[in-house]
Amino acid sequence: LLLVLVYEVHVYTGAKLGAETDSNVYINLIGTRGDAGKRKLHRSKNNNVKFRHGQMDIFYIKAVSLGDLEKVLISHDGAGPGNGWFLDKIVIKHKEGKEAQEVVFPCNRWLDEHQDDGKTERELTANSKYFVKENLSQQWRVQVKTDGDSPEPQECKRTLVIYGSKGKSDELLLSPQTPGYVCFLPRATDEFIVETGDLGDVYKIRVSCDEVPGFEGWHLKSFHLEELHTKQELNFDCKCWLSLNREDKELVKEFPAVNENQKTLPVYKYVVSVHIGDRWGAETFANVYITLYGKRGDTGVRKLHTSLVKGRKFQRNKVDSFLVEAVSLSNLQKVVIGHDGEGYGAGMYLKMVTVKESHDSDKEWVFPLWNWLDTHLGLCETVCEIVTVGRRLTSSPKLPEIDTKSSGLWIMAVTGSDLSNEDDPICLSFIFYGNLSRKKLPLQVTGKAIQIKDELANIGSIYKVQVTGPHREIKQPWHLDLLHMKHTGTKEEMYLAFDCWFNPNEDKCVELPALYADQEPLPVTEYAIHLYTGDLKKADATGEAYLCIQGEKSDSGKRWLTSRNSPITFARGQVDVFKIKAVYLGKLNQVLVGFKSLKKDEWFLEKIVIKEVLYPFSAHVFVHNDWINKRFKKDFVEVAIPLKETSVTSLLAKKIDTKSRGRWQMWVHCMKVPEDVPDIQVVAFGRKGKSPAQKVQNLNNNPFLLTVGDIGDITKLSFVLSGPRLRRGIKLHKLQLKDLDTKEELGFHTEAQCLFGEGGCETVTELAAVRPDKPPLREILYSISVQTGTLPASGTDADIFITVFGEQGDSCKRRLRHSNLQRGQVCVSEMRAVDLGQLSKVLVEHHNVGYGAGWYLDQIVIHESGKTDGQYAFLCQQWLDSGVGDGQTERMLK
Repeated sequence: LLLVLVYEVHVYTGAKLGAETDSNVYINLIGTRGDAGKRKLHRSKNNNVKFRHGQMDIFYIKAVSLGDLEKVLISHDGAGPGNGWFLDKIVIKHKEGKEAQEVVFPCNRWLDEHQDDGKTERELTANSKYFVKENLSQQWRVQVKTDGDSPEPQECKRTLVIYGSKGKSDELLLSPQTPGYVCFLPRATDEFIVETGDLGDVYKIRVSCDEVPGFEGWHLKSFHLEELHTKQELNFDCKCWLSLNREDKELVKEFPAVNENQKTLPVYKYVVSVHIGDRWGAETFANVYITLYGKRGDTGVRKLHTSLVKGRKFQRNKVDSFLVEAVSLSNLQKVVIGHDGEGYGAGMYLKMVTVKESHDSDKEWVFPLWNWLDTHLGLCETVCEIVTVGRRLTSSPKLPEIDTKSSGLWIMAVTGSDLSNEDDPICLSFIFYGNLSRKKLPLQVTGKAIQIKDELANIGSIYKVQVTGPHREIKQPWHLDLLHMKHTGTKEEMYLAFDCWFNPNEDKCVELPALYADQEPLPVTEYAIHLYTGDLKKADATGEAYLCIQGEKSDSGKRWLTSRNSPITFARGQVDVFKIKAVYLGKLNQVLVGFKSLKKDEWFLEKIVIKEVLYPFSAHVFVHNDWINKRFKKDFVEVAIPLKETSVTSLLAKKIDTKSRGRWQMWVHCMKVPEDVPDIQVVAFGRKGKSPAQKVQNLNNNPFLLTVGDIGDITKLSFVLSGPRLRRGIKLHKLQLKDLDTKEELGFHTEAQCLFGEGGCETVTELAAVRPDKPPLREILYSISVQTGTLPASGTDADIFITVFGEQGDSCKRRLRHSNLQRGQVCVSEMRAVDLGQLSKVLVEHHNVGYGAGWYLDQIVIHESGKTDGQYAFLCQQWLDSGVGDGQTERMLK
């Protein structure tokens, strides 16, 4: 199991004149284990505006461990004015195991179409590496007992992680101290010496085996740890299998420390549910991994192997549940979920993850995302961290019929950090938004926990809770942990995990969605607000400012752009960017802006652009083009600016910097392939044409080259059988294409697909390409009626082939299924094909074989099966006979 690492990328823009760039910059890290894929460098962690003259920007890239870094591919798309860029160097820092590495990639060149060699992409090679060793302070003797019925050990990496009150160890490899020695034999006790940092009081260990083909498993009996300096001893009673072939199907296990003087922690089988969204291409066939984090440690990276729900896992609009066994983590705080990009269309659209402590648990933690995990969409990451918004009931409370009116009280408990007796109470407001109205409850926090009761009458069903404050000066920061709400009438209950600090001299506003058992929580969305000050004389102003965004669902509340008593200056011609998080507001319709000038100056606000940092990115433009504070009022002037326009840019219309040369890597994976398979050809159809037929090199998932030429966006693939008929169809398990230049991936729905039909009697199978941005072309069953003429000897016994042409390609050559075509008869057969659009012509032919092969064809009528309208008639009224008329045995009918 490869670890997911965070690579810290330091990008140094040079100090030459015009070195900065506004282009989109892309990077790919290449190591001994592969590459991270092309990633856009989105947001600089240390600067508001990235890639400025002489500036260093920091970016974080999450990727499965790449081994030793060797090269970096860096490029930009040349978009925007001043797009040339002078790059000094790139320094990448990352930590794997005990070693922290720092790798330097010098560049010292332009990436500019008009300077140097005119290239906007460079491959940089590592120049030097620095290793930083951690100082280790504890040494442990580890004794491992293997049970008697454990199979003979196979080549398989086995690791140990030790968890204590001060932290956890790295992955410690359990390998023999002497070369050639075999560990983990049945009934053996093996001993290892390992080093760790100071872990404090050890409370659990985690043992893992790597997933290797043919691994039969390991029956583990016990672990014994002894710290060599303090002589502290710890026992772990294991008695379990690490195997994918046995009931638990687990290669990772955790064990609590067993001590006389302290309670042994419970081991839970957490039920982790992954909710895939209802979007095109939302599903994934990649391997998905998750790590749960709680107040007490984490589970380490776990592969989500076996779903408790039937059917293929991670499919569109499906919820899959998995068991993750771990020593109790206490309250959960976040999850890190990602996939390895294997399989076709690896990107997935993840709505949320929910986790409960066991099957019987009546509450679950909620981790909403509502975004893509995809190298090209949404966050442009395949790994992400999701912080919990709280806990909810797993099912709605069942009430007696009489009690449908929700009479009763909400009892609300607020918990946070301690306040000392000398401190003044902290004044906060809790605002409950319902679908009918809202209610504000002021609250004075005096201690660690405080309770309020209120009917919250007439506001309807609560959909979000907002907390604002502190409304008076406070001396020290205070942390709000949790709001627990329970209704005495309906028995509804939710825990909202605010987990945020209220600091002196700031007015904070935070909000979370209400969590109901049978409803999907609204996502918390980040809005980026761009304020444009006009480029006019005396347009700039200094003062205090706030804004409130109003949408169809609700509003964001008053958000201050300044901290208390510290004014902000809006400079002439400048764009100021602020970010706020709010429960999804729906379609935005207006913005309220409040401004109070300190020096009685006026502010010319040109416009406000608000961007949703969720998929698909949308920009909402609010145009003001006027002065604020024109009349020297002392207090705040508030203006309401209505929405002017909204533009939605799907990230899928992304610029692929490199042009495709029509060279694709292709994987075809089939099950139960007969030994004597005849040749299979494949034809790719695109928006601009089709490729020549090429041989499918293999059906066992080994990639081969498919050259399609310039046919535009691929819409479908056709597999054509060139030899004799098969006795049965070939089950298709996976089909994937990857462009060798642009790295674009295409997927195909292969769920129920058999190449050449279940019985193997078809000659062509077509599959529509699946893209995340457009629905694939649908599959249609065409009904084909062939009418033989009434002239003497019109009928034929020959095999008849037809090719149907439409605006979206052709059907490839198909053999008509018929017993024989007799004089004056209509023979009806069906053809399954990807939607051809408006039909234009039909090519009909026979091979002039068989008794009386000549044939007089009257007409062919084609329509969609099950539909009576939309028939296409193709008249022929000619012989297809080598001995009659013009001697042709093929005709193109229009």
